Amino acid sequence: MPYLIDGHNLIPKISGLNLGMLDDEMQLVELLQEFCRLGRKQVEVTFDNAPPGGVRVRVFGAVTAHFVRAGQTADHAIHQRLKRLGRAAHNWSVVSSDRQVQASAHASGAQTLTSDEFARLLQQTLQDVPAKPDPGTDLSLSPDEVADWLAMFGSEGEED
Repeated sequence: MPYLIDGHNLIPKISGLNLGMLDDEMQLVELLQEFCRLGRKQVEVTFDNAPPGGVRVRVFGAVTAHFVRAGQTADHAIHQRLKRLGRAAHNWSVVSSDRQVQASAHASGAQTLTSDEFARLLQQTLQDVPAKPDPGTDLSLSPDEVADWLAMFGSEGEED
């Protein structure tokens, strides 16, 4: 199920992020990219207060970021997106703690998650990733392991 996220509503709920950071939006997008990759999900995140003349929509793999110009709100943009989805909105989950956004989502048939609930889901998903080995870790096979593999699968190109 894809997610429609109120970005500035979610940022303060993510450990290590806050709205006062210069790159808070991009840091959230990077976390969402990893979430999508691990969970094979799709996300649309909406941020308000975009600077004038900037790009309105940017695609980062499975994450589409919408930047709403000053004078409009992410809440309104999410409401409009749900209207455009029509009956397909029931296939989406809306992430926001804003009651009006949640009411709009319910009215359209979409599922809802509070920003706190999604933040927990996001962080749990990212924590469940097995740690990558250190670059200095020796991952080579021992001679006994090589012999075992050759015995199991044979070795092509060997001459008898």
